[in-house]
Amino acid sequence: MNSLIIQDYDPRWPQLFETLRSRIEAVIPGMAAAIEHVGSTAVPGLAAKPIIDLDVLLISATDLPVVIAKLASFGYEHRGDLGISGREAFRTPPSDLHHHLYVCQSSSPEYKRHISFRDYLRTHPADANSYASLKRELLRKFGDDREAYTQAKSRFVAEILQRVDKTSTDTKREH
Repeated sequence: MNSLIIQDYDPRWPQLFETLRSRIEAVIPGMAAAIEHVGSTAVPGLAAKPIIDLDVLLISATDLPVVIAKLASFGYEHRGDLGISGREAFRTPPSDLHHHLYVCQSSSPEYKRHISFRDYLRTHPADANSYASLKRELLRKFGDDREAYTQAKSRFVAEILQRVDKTSTDTKREH
């Protein structure tokens, strides 16, 4: 089993994302409305597992079979939605930089959740620091048990997303 590690923010993460983004964009030209850097490595200064997470937002859901085939031709293994509707997961080619790749439909709540969480932490450094502290504490508590570690973070993530929803609702009322 892979060891679960959390490391201090690495300023190379945005460049690694750009390298991966450019490559994926070249594989599926004209099919992505956006390719976003999500997850903790997308938040400057945030400690994280050193794995780049990418969300590809499709222009059209009808392109999904073609995208799956094109990604497969470059070594990505389609893993299905892994229980999250509107988001398809892919295993990284064995010889590539380890990263998480998800292809999302435009209506995907998971895509919106990833972007909202990332953007909130980018603009709220105190909460980002709290999240980093929590992740380090959970790593000490759960060691290599990824499922327990991820589950234990879910309450913090849900609280942040509730703040985002409340702020969004309050802003809509003001206009």
